[in-house]
Amino acid sequence: MSLSTEGLSELFKRDLTRLLDEVKAYKKEENLWKIEGEIANTGGNLCLHLCGNLRHFVAAVLGNSGYIRRRDDEFNLKDIKRSELVDEVKTTRKVVLETLAELTPEQLQETYPINVFGSEMSTEYFLIHLYGHLNYHLGQINYHRRLLDQ
Repeated sequence: MSLSTEGLSELFKRDLTRLLDEVKAYKKEENLWKIEGEIANTGGNLCLHLCGNLRHFVAAVLGNSGYIRRRDDEFNLKDIKRSELVDEVKTTRKVVLETLAELTPEQLQETYPINVFGSEMSTEYFLIHLYGHLNYHLGQINYHRRLLDQ
């Protein structure tokens, strides 16, 4: 079974919009950066991580966007304004969708250009992995907001 680039685009568009909605849904902006108990990552850092991940693996690797990932910053930066996070998500959504729109069905079946997990995989397989990764952290952000945004 294989997905079309249109199908992948619709899924990424839907859930990057959900990420945008989650960031906007925090009642208090400072709670995007709140850590409590065993919660190790803030909603803000998870948002930065998702954007960095997708801008690197989709836009830079597949779309040659020139984006340079700074993964450590994704988890170490704090107190970035909500408006900047919103802009980052919007930019991520735009470049991911533009990149996916340019991919052909043949390119989806080709080996992903870099070896991420120690073995080769198709571009389609890795995009499905990235979509799952987006949803995993999107769920964490949702829980973070509902637990700590009091």
